[in-house]
Amino acid sequence: MSHAAQTPRQELPPAREAAGADRSARAAEPPGAPEQPPAPAPKGGRDAFFDNAKYLAIVLVAMGHVWEPLTDGSRAAEAFYMTVYTFHMPAFIIISGYFSRSFDMRKDRLQRLVTGVAVPYVLFETAYSFFKRWADDDPGHPISLLDPWFLTWFLVALFIWRLTTPLWKIVRWPIPLALAIAVLASVSPDIGDDLDLQRVLQFLPFFVLGLCMRPEHFTLVQRRAVRIASLPIFACALVMAYWAAPRMSSAWFYHRDSAQELGTTGWVGLVMTPALFGCSIVLVACFFSWVPRRPMWFTVLGAGTLYGYLLHGFLAKGSRFWGWFDDYAWLHTPLGEIAVTLIAAVIVTALCTPPVRKVFRFAMEPTMAWAFRKDPADTARTRERVTA
Repeated sequence: MSHAAQTPRQELPPAREAAGADRSARAAEPPGAPEQPPAPAPKGGRDAFFDNAKYLAIVLVAMGHVWEPLTDGSRAAEAFYMTVYTFHMPAFIIISGYFSRSFDMRKDRLQRLVTGVAVPYVLFETAYSFFKRWADDDPGHPISLLDPWFLTWFLVALFIWRLTTPLWKIVRWPIPLALAIAVLASVSPDIGDDLDLQRVLQFLPFFVLGLCMRPEHFTLVQRRAVRIASLPIFACALVMAYWAAPRMSSAWFYHRDSAQELGTTGWVGLVMTPALFGCSIVLVACFFSWVPRRPMWFTVLGAGTLYGYLLHGFLAKGSRFWGWFDDYAWLHTPLGEIAVTLIAAVIVTALCTPPVRKVFRFAMEPTMAWAFRKDPADTARTRERVTA
C-alpha cells in the first residue's frame, strides 16, 4: 500500500512579533512619556496625531484651571469651563487606554509602570503636600499617599487602570461593564476618599473605551463630515452649558463625588453618569476630528504632556493661595479672562518643552535599575554575547 506524496514543507514567513513587541513595550507608558503608537506610524517612529492631541488636551487642562476662579462672577466663563471639562480629561484618558492595549504582567512593563507612574506619584504627592503647607500657610496638611491631592489622582487612576487591563481583554462586554461600575460608584457615598476611588471608577469607562479602540476609529472621526458636524455640536454644547451654569454644579464633571455628596439623590446619579458619559464621548469625537494628523510646531511637545500636567499644578494652586484673582480685579474683565487664558497656554507649553523634561526626568522617568532584580535569562544571554 503506497502512501500519498507529502506536500513539501515550506518555511513560514518571519513572525511579526518582534516589531509588535517593541511597540507594545512602549505602549505601557504614561500619556506624557515617549511611546511607539500601535497604529502605522509615519517616518520618524511616532504618529503626530496622538502627540498633537495630547498637547492640545493639556493646554485645555491648564486653561480650565485658570478659568475656575473666574466662574463665580462670569456666566460665560462658567459655560466655557463646563464645556471643556466635559471632554478634556476623557480625551486624555481615552488616549491612555489606547496606548495600554498591549499591557500585561510582563516584567519590563511592570517596571515601567512603577518607574513611570508609581514613583512620580509618590514624589509629586509629597511635593504638593509640602507646597500646600508653605504656600497656603497650612502646616497641618497631612502627607498621605492614600489621599491624592489635586492633580496626582490621575497617576493613581492610571496605575490601577493599567493593572486591570488584562481583565478588560477577556470580558465579553467591557465598555457596558465599566459603565455599570461607574454608575454604581456614583451612587455609593461610602466609597470614601482613599486613592480617590470615586474618580478611578467614574472615569474608568473612558479608559476601557480607549482599550477597545483601533486605529481606524481615529481615522473615522477625522472625516470631513465629522469636522463640519462638530462645529454646531460644540455651539450647542456651549449654549447648553450657558443655560445649565446657574442650575447645575460643575462638580459633576470632576467625577470625584457621589450623587448624594452633590446634594441630590441616587436616582439622579443613575441617570447623570451615563448621560455625561455620552456627552463626553460626542465632544471627544468632535475634538479629535480637529486634531491635525500632520507634524506641527507643537507636535514634539506631546511627549512631555505629563510634565506640563504635574508641574503647572504648582502655579495653578499657588495663584489661588496667594490671592492673585482676588487682588487684581481686572482679571475678571473680558480682557483679563483672555489674558490669563493665553498665559496659561504659554506656561503649560513651556513646561512640556525638552529642556524642562531634561531637568525633571529624574522624577518623571527614572530608570531605577538598582531597584529591580535582574532576569537570570537576560544575564545569561549577555554573557553569551560577550564570550562569543
